[in-house]
Amino acid sequence: MKKAVVGFRVHSGWSAVVAVCLEKGAPVVLHRQRVQLVETFSYRFRQPYHTGEKMALVAAREFIAGVRKQGRELAYRALRDLQVELKERGYQLTRGALLLASGKPLPELEKVLASHALIHTADGELFRGCLLHASARCGLAVVSMRERELLEQAAKALRVPQPTLLRRVTELGRPFGAPWSQDEKCATLAAWLAARASRKGGDKMIAGEPA
Repeated sequence: MKKAVVGFRVHSGWSAVVAVCLEKGAPVVLHRQRVQLVETFSYRFRQPYHTGEKMALVAAREFIAGVRKQGRELAYRALRDLQVELKERGYQLTRGALLLASGKPLPELEKVLASHALIHTADGELFRGCLLHASARCGLAVVSMRERELLEQAAKALRVPQPTLLRRVTELGRPFGAPWSQDEKCATLAAWLAARASRKGGDKMIAGEPA
């Protein structure tokens, strides 16, 4: 059975998800979707720390925990379904690649809610954590990489100039049509790098841990 890797580019409340395999060393996109990580796609749930900012600390903690629990379950269902679909097509999904923002650890909740900048960061990190947790449940080994370093790192690893690499990733999405935005392109590139690293027998990226 051929190996497949799934790449994630996460936003508040949803994530671009792209599954990739390598055929004779070249990337092939197997699947593209946008996974919703909240049942009610509204500001209240997509921005849980922003919502919690207006609550008492105990209520905010409970609300955020509820959003996290729901996000983990939705992410797990999506990944499990993707594994089943790919298996039926002859692919084994065993790895993931997650794009990070800063990657810096957050302080305790009270300090997060007192800082608007940290609130923005925490919303994104919550949903990244949901995908890490779901990936662990599905048995996926996940590597993480900082998004701001992705293109430079990929061009160096693949020995392809950045403009050429961007054109190639754009072409990979043509059979799927829209949306094939920056989200899908970044998720594809992350998965491609992880697949290549796996084939070479090691990862030179930052290992992700379940949240």
